[in-house]
Amino acid sequence: MTQSKSFWRRNRGGAAELVIVANRLPVAHDGEGWSRAPGGLVSAMEAALRDTEATWVGWSGQFADPESGAPEHRPPKNVGAVTIVDVPLTEEQVAAHYDGFSNGALWPNYHGGIVPPVYHRSQFVAHHRVNEQFARAVADVAARGARVWVHDYQLQLVPAMLRSIRPDLRVGHFLHIPFPPVEVFSQIPWRVQIIEGLLGADVLGFQTSHDAANFRRAAAHFTSATPQGETLEVRDGSTTRSVLARGFPIGIRASDYAELTERPEIQKRAVQIRSDVGDPNVLLLGVDRLDYTKGIDVRIQAVTELLLDGQLDPERTAFIQVAPPTRSKVEEYQRIRDEVELLVSRANGALGGVGTNPIHYLHQPMPSEELAAMYLAADVMLVTPLRDGMNLVAKEYVAARHNGNGALVLSEFTGAAEQMTEAWLVNPYDIAGMKRTIMAALDEDPLRASERMHALRKGVFAEDVTWWAEEFLASLPEAADGS
Repeated sequence: MTQSKSFWRRNRGGAAELVIVANRLPVAHDGEGWSRAPGGLVSAMEAALRDTEATWVGWSGQFADPESGAPEHRPPKNVGAVTIVDVPLTEEQVAAHYDGFSNGALWPNYHGGIVPPVYHRSQFVAHHRVNEQFARAVADVAARGARVWVHDYQLQLVPAMLRSIRPDLRVGHFLHIPFPPVEVFSQIPWRVQIIEGLLGADVLGFQTSHDAANFRRAAAHFTSATPQGETLEVRDGSTTRSVLARGFPIGIRASDYAELTERPEIQKRAVQIRSDVGDPNVLLLGVDRLDYTKGIDVRIQAVTELLLDGQLDPERTAFIQVAPPTRSKVEEYQRIRDEVELLVSRANGALGGVGTNPIHYLHQPMPSEELAAMYLAADVMLVTPLRDGMNLVAKEYVAARHNGNGALVLSEFTGAAEQMTEAWLVNPYDIAGMKRTIMAALDEDPLRASERMHALRKGVFAEDVTWWAEEFLASLPEAADGS
C-alpha cells in the first residue's frame, strides 16, 4: 500500500511537522552500542514510518545522572529519516513512573485486574511530572500547526498538557492496550485527571470499537463531555470542540513476513526446527512476552492435559513456547516466570524421555528471521491471552503462512478477535474448551482449513500497519494556520 503525501508531510525549516511521542525511543543501548529497540510499538511505528521524515520523542532507556541530567550514552541524532529527541529520566523517575504507576497501577487495571493494581500517590506525582517533561520536549521541537501522535498508557496526560502550552498543535493519542469498562477504570484514584488528559487530544484511537465505547462512557461519567456517536463534545472555556474517539485496529507490515518465509534459507530453517524437536506429526507454537496477561501458564496446562490423556501422542507432538523476558523488576513478572518454568518442568518430567521432551521453553529474545521460520514450521499457533489490546503475533503467523495452511487458535479476549473471525476463537479461562478447540483445529478438513487461512491472510494484508497509520492520521485534522 502506498503512502499518501497528504498523510505524510515532510519536515521543513528544521521544525518537526510530524512528531511521534512514546515512552521509549526506537533505539536501545546494549552496553556496546545502539540498536533497534524491542517491542510491538517500535515494530509497528518502524514499519509505518519507513522512509518518512518525522521526529520521535522518547526516553532512551539510559538513566540520567540526577545532578547533570545527562545519560551515560547519548542516543544517535537520527535513525534513517527519523530525528531522535531524548527525554532524560533518572532511575528514581523510571521506578516511580514506569515500573510503579504505569505497570503497577494502569497496566493491571486496564487488563481487567488479572493481578491487583497498586495505587501510590507518590508514584502518580512522578508520573505527572514525567508527562510534563514529555509535553515540554514536544512543544520545543514541533512546528507551528504540526501533528503530534502520542502513544500508549504511559503518556495519557500529555495531550491536555500540550493543548495548554501549544494550542496550535493537532494532537492524536493511540492506546495500544485495552481500555477497561467504567466499573473497573473507576477504581483509579486519578481517573478524572487521566480522562481530562486524554480529552486534550483531537483524536483518540483505540484497538477496538469496544475499547473506544468504554472510554466514551467513562468520559461522560467522570467529566462534562457529551457523547455524540463516535465523538465527544468537550467544553474549553466558552467554546466547544469535538474529540473523535474510535477504534483504529493496528496492523503489521504483512509483506515483510510473507517475503521472509519465501526465502530459501528461512524455509530450510523451518525444516530444521521440526527436525530439532523430533520431526513431530504435530508442532504447536506459542510466542509471547513473559507477561501474566498472556495466559502462558493456562496454555501449557491445556497442552499438557492433551498429552497426558492421550489425545496427543507425547512421542509425536512438540510444543515450542517462546517467552522473551520483560519487566523483570516487577514482582508479578517474576512470579509468572517461576510458575511457567515449574509447569514446563513438571510436564516434561511426566511425559518426556532422555532427549525427548515434548515441551520446549525458550526464555530469550528471538530475531525476526528465527520467528518467521517458527511460524512457517508450526501446524497450530496458540495465541490465548487472558486480555490483550490487539496481539500482533496472531497477524504475524497468518502473514507467514504463504502456503495457505496452518491453524490459528485465538483468544476471544484479544483485540485481534474482532477482525480475525475466521480463527479458532477460544475462552482462555476454559481449559476444557481450549483442548477441544485445539483438537478440532488439528482435525479440520484440509480444504476448509485452507479457506479459513486464506480469509485470515486477506484481512491481515488489507488492514496492514500502513493502512492503520494512514487511517489514524487522515482523521487528525491539519491546523488551519499550520505551515
